[in-house]
Amino acid sequence: MNEASSPQNDLPLVRRLEAVGFRAWPAASVVYDGSWQVRLTGGHPSKRLNCIVPLDPSDHRDMATRLEKARKRFEDYGRPLVVRETPLAPPKLIDHLNAAGWRAFETVDVLTVNLTELELPDTLDHLPSHDIGRFCDASLAIDGEDAALKPALAEILSSIKPTSGFFIKENPQEGAAAVALCVQDNDLAGIISFAVAKAHRREGLGTEILSSALRWARISGARSAWLQVVSTNEPALALYRRFGFRKAYEYRYWRQESRA
Repeated sequence: MNEASSPQNDLPLVRRLEAVGFRAWPAASVVYDGSWQVRLTGGHPSKRLNCIVPLDPSDHRDMATRLEKARKRFEDYGRPLVVRETPLAPPKLIDHLNAAGWRAFETVDVLTVNLTELELPDTLDHLPSHDIGRFCDASLAIDGEDAALKPALAEILSSIKPTSGFFIKENPQEGAAAVALCVQDNDLAGIISFAVAKAHRREGLGTEILSSALRWARISGARSAWLQVVSTNEPALALYRRFGFRKAYEYRYWRQESRA
């Protein structure tokens, strides 16, 4: 595939997936500086909820001043300043970050699949729950995160406007084994917070719960599904490839390593 036809340059698709991504994982505070979206969430450390996301490749005026203004806002929230670089980010901004001592520290792949052509089980092994508290407990336990994050996570989940289904696989003796959140936004369905407990990996639970979430989304009217995965997570990428997911684009997180 040549550069001109690369999905990374399909900016209308990137814009659409970014928009549904914002709605699927809403930040507590969203303000705009020009076309830069400034996302902050005081109670939760998720990078997606605490970053600057430039949304226009041509919007690179007064970069240093705007970054410093944002830094002060992030400091008010007790957060380090992070920039999320998608294909919509101005190339001149990325050049500026490089020159100013910033470094990219994580790359995330955004994957999509056509649900209308996907082979899925005829029945749902798991019905979606609407119990936010139960999903929070399961998700935090599987990820090994502090239970004190439950109120913040519950607030995020309660703020999701599109139709959502919480999929939870639990073992009566051992507790939560796998979780997935499916957010259906018109004809697009997003898979968020998908995780399988370490003790239950390679048992087919990921396939089981992802199949249920995608089938529910298709029954509910979604025609395509999307998800985001760290580019170095090869086991997850292998699972998604088996389902037919393919890379639409990637984004990177940047931070300034030293201000000395």
